[in-house]
Formats: sequence, C-alpha cells, structure tokens
Amino acid sequence: MARASEFIALSEEALRAVTGPSSRHTALIEDAFHVLIESPGGGVAVSGSAKDRADARRAIEALAARADSGAEVTEADARASLSLARQGKSAPGGSALVSGRRGPIAPKTSAQAAYLQMLERCELTFGIGPAGTGKTFLAAAYGATLLMKGQVDRLVITRPAVEAGERLGFLPGDLNEKVDPYLAPIWEALDQIIGADAVRRRRDKGEIEVAPLAFMRGRTLSHAFVIVDEAQNTSRLQMKMVLTRLGEGARMVVTGDPTQVDLLNPRDSGLSHAVRLLDGVEGVGIATFDASDVVRHKLVERIVRAYDADTLGRRPKPDLEES
Repeated sequence: MARASEFIALSEEALRAVTGPSSRHTALIEDAFHVLIESPGGGVAVSGSAKDRADARRAIEALAARADSGAEVTEADARASLSLARQGKSAPGGSALVSGRRGPIAPKTSAQAAYLQMLERCELTFGIGPAGTGKTFLAAAYGATLLMKGQVDRLVITRPAVEAGERLGFLPGDLNEKVDPYLAPIWEALDQIIGADAVRRRRDKGEIEVAPLAFMRGRTLSHAFVIVDEAQNTSRLQMKMVLTRLGEGARMVVTGDPTQVDLLNPRDSGLSHAVRLLDGVEGVGIATFDASDVVRHKLVERIVRAYDADTLGRRPKPDLEES
C-alpha cells in the first residue's frame, strides 16, 4: 500500500539545514519517524503515515526556523528538534543572542528558551540540570551580549576550585593562570561567541574578570553580569556570601548540577539549599533542565538517563526510537 506524501516548502538555507552534511539530518529524521524524505526542489517531500508525517514536519520546521534566523544548524540541533517533535512541541521561541563566529546563538530546546527569558527578566537566575544542557554556555553568551551592548560594565566569572580546596597559592603563575583551568568551559564559550582575541583584550581592560569564589568575599559587584559556575560545589555559607555580592545594576546567574557534588559532605551543598529557600522570591528565576535537554552527543543523554534511573533504584528503559 502506497504511503501518503506531503510537500514542505523551504528556503534554500533551510533546505541545506534540514538536509545536513551528506544528508545526515534527513537520515536522522527518517529513522526517528519512519518516513521517507526526498528533495524534489524548493523543499522536501515527506512520505509516511499521517502521525509520522506530522512528527517529521515539526522536526523539519524547527530546523528550518533556526536556519532562517541565521543561526548555525548542527547535528546536535537536529537531534534536539527530534526530541521536541517526539514530545509534540514546536521550535522553541525566543530571539537569538549576540551573533557568534558561526552565526546568531539561539535556544535549541524549549527549556533553553525559558532559561533565556528568565535571564532577561530576573536579577538572579538559577540554571539547574545535567551536563550538556547548555546552561553555562547560554549564561556566557547572554553575559557577552550585555557586555558588548554596553548594558553592563563587566562580566565577572567565578567558580569554586574544589580540587585545590581554594588554596591556589601552590599553583604556578598569576591569579588568572591559577584559575583558568577551572573555567575552561566558559572560555571555550566566550571564544566561540566573541573570539579569543576579543576575550583577551577585554580581560586586559578588566571588562572580563575571573576569580575563585573565595576572592568574592567583601566585594560589592555593581553594573556587572556575574556567572557562578559549578555552584553545586559551594557550601551553604559560600552560596549566601556570593549571592549577597550583588550591587546596583548587577545581575547574576548561578549554574550547576545538584547530582554532581564534589564536596566531602554533599549535604552541605549550597545550590539545592539556595534554590529551596529562594523559590518564589521576587526577582529570582529558576530554570530546570533534564536529560531531554541535553544537546551534546546523543550518548550523553542516555548516560544521564541511566544515572537518573540508578538514583531512583530502577533500570533504565532501552532507547527503542534510535539505533
């Protein structure tokens, strides 16, 4: 029995994004929704059952919208669009941030879009969830956007150096050289967004500042965007200290994964404690990510789900929707 087909018109840029390198993206969509995708010109023809075509259409339209906005479309974006389509969701809303070296940076999932909206309207935002969900990258992107637009004077980045007990004096080099290894994910994000040379110039001018968490004590951070990364490794006292550093015109984002605490006493972690205390407080936003929001390699999502299942005392279900 012949399967019904429908045509989806696409711009040239969107068609390239939906197809992907060596037709990789269309192959992912075909495998995920059991459809056949062809490109007769000016768009794609999708053949399959009504439900399968509808799911594939959502994924295709999500990729097309991202491409038409000028944002880069990678395999991670294709996989994110598949996840949204399976949940019956359309492309995430929210405008793109600053244009990075590979094009505008836009949210890949609904959770990322909600996170960006919180960053825009809240003075203090918590980004909570597993590795690979983009919470730190988007915080750095948003902070870089504010800095480049002149809406803040400084981008201040801090992170607890648990492995060194925050006693960094024995490490070689100046303060930046001691702290930089702990902030590699943020430097990688900023390099992608504004370029390594621009990051270096702004650091030299004091517009981008890094410091271990212990160096925040006694300071008032005014007209700054502050990123507190890996916050699950702050103690309750450290968390209170850093949250109360906010000064006039400042905003802060606190990111972390409560399941990855490296403290000797995990129950002393300040992140979950702060989220519990501040939930519902005016000016505070709490964005929560889960395994479905992972935008790294697909295996990362499976790893997160397996560990979550182990924590709950049950075996993870096999992913039957993808080989």
